[in-house]
Amino acid sequence: MIRVLIVEDVELVRDSFRLLVNSSEGCSAVGEASTGVEAVRLAGELRPDVVLMDVRMPELDGIEATRQICGNPDLADVRVLILTTFDHDEYVYGALRAGASGFLLKDSPAAELLNAIRVIAAGDALLSPKVTRKLVSEFARQPKPGKPIPGSLDAVTEREREVLRLVGLGLSNPEIAEHLALSLATVKTHVGRILAKLPARDRAQLVIVAYETGLVTVST
Repeated sequence: MIRVLIVEDVELVRDSFRLLVNSSEGCSAVGEASTGVEAVRLAGELRPDVVLMDVRMPELDGIEATRQICGNPDLADVRVLILTTFDHDEYVYGALRAGASGFLLKDSPAAELLNAIRVIAAGDALLSPKVTRKLVSEFARQPKPGKPIPGSLDAVTEREREVLRLVGLGLSNPEIAEHLALSLATVKTHVGRILAKLPARDRAQLVIVAYETGLVTVST
């Protein structure tokens, strides 16, 4: 069962998310929060698998709440999916830089939201090429300060750097396998080793590292 914490300051929207999550087989809404402060507290108490995190909230915004949750070693298994009505570069960059595993617009179809929950709960990241392009542009224009992400590639092999660069461009494992003429199993092994070497929480953090080490640039 995927345990979901819903963080949203608008009660009607929060109720809608709860009904959607609870109506989906294999998912359960275990808690709700209307502020970022409540989100951080409940994440620590409930240890959900996935946090659906709004961006604009009173007391503490979703970006900072995400940073506090993802920065807590005791919550290393908690994944955050940012939900917002604003398709802005600053939110994409800020959310992923804070440690979020994905970014989704609130008006996305219900099936897409539920799929995002499952993808993130499985330990993957939800990064479409569109979101990846936004992230590259935002980083190039005005990098935001935040929790440092290990960016040294000294321990990463040349092949792993190739894989990391393609991850940074938003390619999926099957697409990377096709691009490099490798088996899917080999690509998964490379990604796993890169995650361990950097180290990074998940694929979303690998994207950040790819930008910050210069493997991916706006002109790429």
